[in-house]
Amino acid sequence: MLRSEKWYGYLFISPMVLGFAAFLLGPILTAFFMSFTNWSLFKETSYIGFDNYKTAFTNDPVFWETVGNTLYFSAGLVPLNLLLALGLALLLKNKLPGIGFFRTAIFTPVVTSLVVWAIVFKYIFATDAGMVNQLLEMIGVQGPAWLYNMDLAMPVVIVVSVLKNVGLNMVIFLAALHDVPKMYYEAAELDGATRWNVLTKVTLPLISPSVFLALMLTLIGSLKVFGQIYVMTGGGPGTSTYVLVYYIYQQAFKLYEFGYASAIAFILFFIVLALTLVQWSVRKRWVHHEQ
Repeated sequence: MLRSEKWYGYLFISPMVLGFAAFLLGPILTAFFMSFTNWSLFKETSYIGFDNYKTAFTNDPVFWETVGNTLYFSAGLVPLNLLLALGLALLLKNKLPGIGFFRTAIFTPVVTSLVVWAIVFKYIFATDAGMVNQLLEMIGVQGPAWLYNMDLAMPVVIVVSVLKNVGLNMVIFLAALHDVPKMYYEAAELDGATRWNVLTKVTLPLISPSVFLALMLTLIGSLKVFGQIYVMTGGGPGTSTYVLVYYIYQQAFKLYEFGYASAIAFILFFIVLALTLVQWSVRKRWVHHEQ
């Protein structure tokens, strides 16, 4: 390669490198530095070491409640999303009349604005004039205040989030199912395998790399939930639907405690990193046919 060609290469990638440094790496390093300060709009900034992290772990009960709510949301959303997406993919993999309409209808929420989706379902689950309670009233049932009940608000948000994103995982599973060679199904049929055996012994092992990908994406996405919480419940009632990203938003842009908010943001980063590494380390036990 000529010397001038090397510089042309650097020139072509420089916009991407500069954009990455200015809009991603720079803010990350700044936030990491801020997490070791008492950066706030109301007092002079000074270096305080790990005090923000100590406060979060030892002197902030709302933080632990927020961690619990975040894990509750993930524990509800991830299995429900994956099971529903796999079931839909198995139903819609065959070429039947009108199957394209159903695939499109299920995938459409994925490309719909999250804010619009959350606003629509906020009205659907409204206490007095919501569609759900109106339907319950038609059969003589008094509907609850879905979004104002501390036991019901989080499950409602989980269901709304599953309906919003299940189409993406369904598409991933559909692509994986179409790549499974038919000779395996023919061999299983000759051996007299039941449908359950075909699913658990043939289909799932062969699409396990795609299941692992969907699991990783869904889990990381669930830990970053914010929009639907902000629009539908505002973290309430009380702090029953506070999640980590919403708590970071509250600390940074409501209480203007940027140093403490940055510390919580990095705690969330390390939680995501730890869960990702755990999944990656155990994948060889159940993920087969990786290429």
